[in-house]
Amino acid sequence: MSDESQAVAAEVSVPPLTRPQLAEARRMRAVELFEQQRTSSEVARMVGMHPESVRRWRRQWEQGGAQALRRRPATGRPPKLDDAQVEVVRSALQQGAQAHGFEADLWTLERVGLSVVHRRALPPRCA
Repeated sequence: MSDESQAVAAEVSVPPLTRPQLAEARRMRAVELFEQQRTSSEVARMVGMHPESVRRWRRQWEQGGAQALRRRPATGRPPKLDDAQVEVVRSALQQGAQAHGFEADLWTLERVGLSVVHRRALPPRCA
């Protein structure tokens, strides 16, 4: 890769996939392998999952196609933080507790809550 290509690649920031996105990508890869007539054991090895999980995915795929293995919207209580607020908190946590005025560089639940409130990611009564 040329220096110019590396500079352009460094400027393009692709956010990491979330755990649900990674899980869905793994299931979609399994669908591709099912369509290639691979056995469940082969697919399990190739996607790094337990064979029983892959057999369950295969049954779901056979009954409902690839759509049956797609992520579904989360149920239950909506999150208190939106994506932008989560990024603000994540950035603060990555800087370490000492960077935010705490004596020890240890994040406790209380300190995280204080940091969230301090960054106005949530009002004090919600943290």
